Amino acid sequence: MNVIDQCWRNHPNWEASRQRLAGCSVGFAGKMNGNRGKDVKLYTVTDPSDDPVRPRPGTIRYGATLLQGKVWINFKKDMVITLKRPLFVKSFTTIDGRGVNVQIAYGSGIVLEKVTNVIIHGLQIHDCRSQPGGPVVLPGGITEQLTGADGDAIRLVSSSKVWIDHNTLYKSEDGLLDVTRGSTDVTISNNWFHDHDKVILLGHDDGYLRDRKMRVTLAIRHGYAHIVNNLYNGWGDYAIGGSMGPSVKSQSNLFVAPNSSNKKVTSRIAGVGTSWNWQSVGDTFENGARFKQSGRIIRPKYNKQQFFRAENVNRVRMLTKDAGAILCFSRIRC
Repeated sequence: MNVIDQCWRNHPNWEASRQRLAGCSVGFAGKMNGNRGKDVKLYTVTDPSDDPVRPRPGTIRYGATLLQGKVWINFKKDMVITLKRPLFVKSFTTIDGRGVNVQIAYGSGIVLEKVTNVIIHGLQIHDCRSQPGGPVVLPGGITEQLTGADGDAIRLVSSSKVWIDHNTLYKSEDGLLDVTRGSTDVTISNNWFHDHDKVILLGHDDGYLRDRKMRVTLAIRHGYAHIVNNLYNGWGDYAIGGSMGPSVKSQSNLFVAPNSSNKKVTSRIAGVGTSWNWQSVGDTFENGARFKQSGRIIRPKYNKQQFFRAENVNRVRMLTKDAGAILCFSRIRC
């Protein structure tokens, strides 16, 4: 197990102490201690239906958007939730899918807009589709008329201190995970992304300069990405792409090139961006994969709560075998 999973999966009473998870995160999100404590409300989703304007108690939208204060959300049973409009999650909210099979599918995805201290764990999010415009309730109870949704599975907009862990994301119309418009201090860990083209986008667009301050532990436009202990098992155009000169430290990752002629790990948009600090440290390349390095190594400068040690690349297949949403059972180690 990696350092995150060692923190909670070895405990057979994980269900009785769900909030232990919040102290297990590492990377730029740091410890999510603001999401646990005696003042946290435990909310159980019992109803998979969705009303984007007047959500009923028992639905995910009621707990994630309307319920005030710090909230820890779990689920009573297996369920497929089809969101009629994007689900806007408020600050200090944890969505914890452990113990059941929870799918957000065949509708809209999840949006984190101008929020902080959010954990999304243990969900399957797939087949998200663009939706026509319409009203939707936002945190604080305000209803807003949306012009439409573009089919992202998870989208971060101007948000900070977010941890996305042990989710399975696939087959959605737009991006699986977009981190945009100044969002920063994000950790993306133990997730399984598959059967999709545009997987992760870091940065709103080439002209959005606030994204230069983005810090993500994981195509990146601006900012800094620390990519650690991942398995890239084939790709289309590239594994890591960028524009506007972001900084990338790829450390102890395993890149297995596809059987096609495209073996390049990295892709840069020519003529855009002035500083390209892209370095590979301890990576392994199989089936002809190749990483074009440039510039110098930029260190992440983690503080004490953010710091973790990268495992040797020889352990990557073992470390990633349980990536994605995992099914846990009561009173048994997960």
